[in-house]
Amino acid sequence: MDFIFDDIPCSSQSTPQKHHEQSQMSEDTDSDRSRDKSSNVSITEIQEQHRSVSIDDISRRAQEMVEKINHSRTSDQKVMDSFQEKLVEKVEAMCQHMKEHMFTVYEKNSDEMQVKLQELSEVLESCSKLNCELLEANQALAHLREGLDISQS
Repeated sequence: MDFIFDDIPCSSQSTPQKHHEQSQMSEDTDSDRSRDKSSNVSITEIQEQHRSVSIDDISRRAQEMVEKINHSRTSDQKVMDSFQEKLVEKVEAMCQHMKEHMFTVYEKNSDEMQVKLQELSEVLESCSKLNCELLEANQALAHLREGLDISQS
């Protein structure tokens, strides 16, 4: 590698005029640095403000989403409560209808059983009469046999 030193001033050749130029250059460089530093600070501050605005915007949007979700959940709960109330009403109405139908069937069955019980009662009464008649016939036959036994002896 070749290094070219022609453009660089040599420190051994210092003159008062060059010293003044170097001092002036140093001041200019310091001024440029402070301007660069202040512009860097400004850019950094702008970037931080932009980040802050972005963070605030994201935070606001997230909060809005949470509020929408909560509102949706509240709405869902209201729908479920309404559904449950209507379902309970329908179930109660259906139970009442079934009870009424059940009582109608009971009443019909009771009427039919009453008729059957009446018929059974009549049959049993008839059986009792027949039983009494059979007992009387049995006794009449027993007396007849006794009478026949006496006459044969």
